Amino acid sequence: MYRTILIPVQKPAEVEPMIRFASMLLEADGEIRVLHVIPTITLPEVTREWRASVHLVIPAHEAGASLDVKVEPEVRAATDVPGEILESAEAHGADAIFLTLRGDKRSRNPFVGHTATGILQHARSHVLVLNRLALATEQIPRILLPTLGENPSPSATRVAEEIAVHVPGVRVIALTLGTGPERPEPEGEGPDGRGPRGTPISRRRTIFPPSLLGRRHRLPELILGAAARERFGLLVVGGEPDQSGGPLITRRFLEELFRAAPCPVLAVRA
Repeated sequence: MYRTILIPVQKPAEVEPMIRFASMLLEADGEIRVLHVIPTITLPEVTREWRASVHLVIPAHEAGASLDVKVEPEVRAATDVPGEILESAEAHGADAIFLTLRGDKRSRNPFVGHTATGILQHARSHVLVLNRLALATEQIPRILLPTLGENPSPSATRVAEEIAVHVPGVRVIALTLGTGPERPEPEGEGPDGRGPRGTPISRRRTIFPPSLLGRRHRLPELILGAAARERFGLLVVGGEPDQSGGPLITRRFLEELFRAAPCPVLAVRA
């Protein structure tokens, strides 16, 4: 699906699982670039961090060798971390930036500074944001595609299909959150279909009153409620417009969704 994927990393423990997950979305002759940005240009700190970066570079090479995937690690120093990530993506022609977000122990905010906002707003490539549960999950029983329209976003559907190819037997289910009368109607099942690559996609439809579905701050809760009825799975959320016509994949939306989700989540902003 992607020829070049850029993975910004901060800790050695996340290198191997992120490469492993990203490899499912990589073309056969593609390349994964692992980027570590040292967030300072002060010489003593840069020297110390540069030496420590070997603990990121070595697992990157080892993961690539074990998966038979081309992996190129890179270390940079800059005070503008999102700008450096975006510059690296442009310089190497990355089709996608693949990152996970962690929180500060005091705020429990999964977004560190303005890095996520800068990448989501300014990246020309696709941006894929993965929560930490997705990195720790060894098995994917099903892939859930929530949508506010009749069909999930094409980018989310493609990602779901690529993952399904690498996980034999996994089910792909489209969860439509539609509008209806003031009282929610019983959940219904739409006709099954197939994605562009021929992957079977089952359909489920849940009706909500427009007054509820139109409240942006309630969308994470409604999406997770629909996912709970399917006993959760890998939730692949696409960058379709919300009911007001604005972008769904924003820092605030992901912050709320990631904080509440008891399941793996992958957000795709195309």
